[in-house]
Amino acid sequence: MKPKLINIKAIDHVVLRTADIGSMLGFYRGVLGCEIERELQEIGLTQLRAGSALIDLVPVDSELGRQGGGLPSQDGRNMDHLCLLIDRVDEHELIGYLRAAGVAVQDFQERYGADGFGRSLYINDPEGNVVELKLARELSAAD
Repeated sequence: MKPKLINIKAIDHVVLRTADIGSMLGFYRGVLGCEIERELQEIGLTQLRAGSALIDLVPVDSELGRQGGGLPSQDGRNMDHLCLLIDRVDEHELIGYLRAAGVAVQDFQERYGADGFGRSLYINDPEGNVVELKLARELSAAD
């Protein structure tokens, strides 16, 4: 049996689109106790720490939110994407593996997540859900 290339370590973050950022912050901060870790107001992103993962809140009328379509509703999506933290692997090997499996692949980019900044790419599952695969960062001697 061929060894698997992708080893999922954890959920890194989930990105939720919202029509009411105030109520979402009230719930995730006030009720669940998540703290704001990072805000990028110019693009419409608030990142909340949820244990070892992040919950990203994106207003639908922000730069990021408009990329996801209309308002969240019963027949529309409010999850922008799910990010899975995976063990480090050669980027070209991973792209080749995914393409051989018939998966359309975007290029790797540097992005921020629960594990800090790191390289990741986006793919879609068979139902069209966006999945980000983020390589675990290399630990330095200082870590």
